[in-house]
Amino acid sequence: MVSRSDVLREVMLDTGTTQSGLSRTSGVRQPSISGFLSGKVDLSDDQLNRLLSCMGFQLEVVRRPIIPELTRSERRSWQLHRHLSTLLSRQSFEDWRPTMVGNLDRIEHRVTGQPHRRNLDRWRQLIDSSDLPGLHRVLTGLDRDSIEMREVSPMSGLLDDEQRREVVRLAV
Repeated sequence: MVSRSDVLREVMLDTGTTQSGLSRTSGVRQPSISGFLSGKVDLSDDQLNRLLSCMGFQLEVVRRPIIPELTRSERRSWQLHRHLSTLLSRQSFEDWRPTMVGNLDRIEHRVTGQPHRRNLDRWRQLIDSSDLPGLHRVLTGLDRDSIEMREVSPMSGLLDDEQRREVVRLAV
């Protein structure tokens, strides 16, 4: 799949548009455009479409399902958290809350650096606000954010050994 930065670069080359010229036309600062082109700054479909329109183009997005490339560990973690998501309800959340909060407190003392500290704060916010839809998204998400959130998951101890073994066995 072609990256957004590649699409922007291709249209700029095709139209002979410079970074400074696109900056003047779009109102987007030139260093931001440079960041988009280098891939150092994320570019959303909306931002890309806006920049393309300044050069007489529109963005067409084709959606199709794909199987993401996950490491064995990431897939195993996803399977376990996905199973927890099937068990997550208002009642189970209230039953699990003390364990999750205790796990967060324990993990917090062992973890240093970003993004882990930020992700622990996000877990705490989801739990403190009883955000079940948000928890379901993190438990089942295949985006990089959700994968990294699960690296510091407060969900350990919620499945008994037999349940855990069965989920892992089915995941293989």
